[in-house]
Amino acid sequence: MEVLLVSPVRPLLVIVAKAVPYLVLAFVILASILLMSRFVLNVPLEGSILSIILVSGIYILLALSLGLLISNVAQSQLVALLMSAMVLLMPIVMLSGMLFPVESMPTPLQWLSAIVPPRYYIQAMRKLMIMGVGIREVSREVAILSAMTVFLLTVALAKFKNRLE
Repeated sequence: MEVLLVSPVRPLLVIVAKAVPYLVLAFVILASILLMSRFVLNVPLEGSILSIILVSGIYILLALSLGLLISNVAQSQLVALLMSAMVLLMPIVMLSGMLFPVESMPTPLQWLSAIVPPRYYIQAMRKLMIMGVGIREVSREVAILSAMTVFLLTVALAKFKNRLE
């Protein structure tokens, strides 16, 4: 990283270079999950594949933005791993609505789940894949995920520039 920091490459290009391989890998994983769910598990894909890919792309960018923010804030790789695995993983799994419906949670936990990005992704995917609705019916989820992505990416870029100075 120090070699990159003293090179004439702009900080934005460093971040893009860090994110692009993970972005490509995430889309390969998305394609394999969609193919396996359709042909191995016989899950009906009622909605538009293009809509599913669009919403998933926004969510992937959000996850990459969060990863960039964690890598910029953490002092070491171990701290970044602990932050992402221990601090974020369990609350996200419990509050996302994947295991337990958000509606059946106590009211304070429902409020807390409002800041958990997978909640909106899971809602959108249920509507798109199972109900077969169009992209307009998931516009609320798309708007929230997009706003979270812009916010996290802005903070990550700001922290990266501060770290360079």
